[in-house]
Amino acid sequence: QVQLAEYGGGSEPTGGSLKLTCVVTRRDYSNYCMGWFRQAPGKEREGVASIDTDGATMYTDSVRGRFTISRDDAENTLFLQMNDLKPEDTAVYICAADHFLEGNSCLPEADFSFWGQGTEVTVSP
Repeated sequence: QVQLAEYGGGSEPTGGSLKLTCVVTRRDYSNYCMGWFRQAPGKEREGVASIDTDGATMYTDSVRGRFTISRDDAENTLFLQMNDLKPEDTAVYICAADHFLEGNSCLPEADFSFWGQGTEVTVSP
């Protein structure tokens, strides 16, 4: 079983920055494809970014150039640095993990197996 816990959410004005952290309780974390998703009120969950076991990253178009996903395998930790925040970034942000997704299949829109509870991000106009 894989447990994920996110923190770092909060409220920022437009143009602000936040860094989200996801701690993963799994010894072989380095073997997992990791992703960040978000769900805004009244909308479907959306894949934001992914990072594979080799550190290759992918982003959805709306955040590319503003968000950066990274991982620290020694600390079993996943990060999402969010810069130049916009009101449309307001959502609950959720981290996800999967052991079988790798390489070209480790994508923001992939079907991940394990999910955290999420941390809320609010961006004011």
